[in-house]
Amino acid sequence: MPLVHIDLIEGRTDEQLKGLVKDVTEAISKNANVPAERVHIVLNEMRKDRYSVGGKMVSDK
Repeated sequence: MPLVHIDLIEGRTDEQLKGLVKDVTEAISKNANVPAERVHIVLNEMRKDRYSVGGKMVSDK
């Protein structure tokens, strides 16, 4: 059972997230040779004021 964790900054629509998990599931299923029903994906959405790049908060950009 593949278990995939994806960390994202908040702000994507439900449709975008659905497309993401569909595409990731297909890629894992094809390349790891497992049925799509066995692929588990956890999406973690982070607030922009809880993530930084290069010493600056993403919310400040």
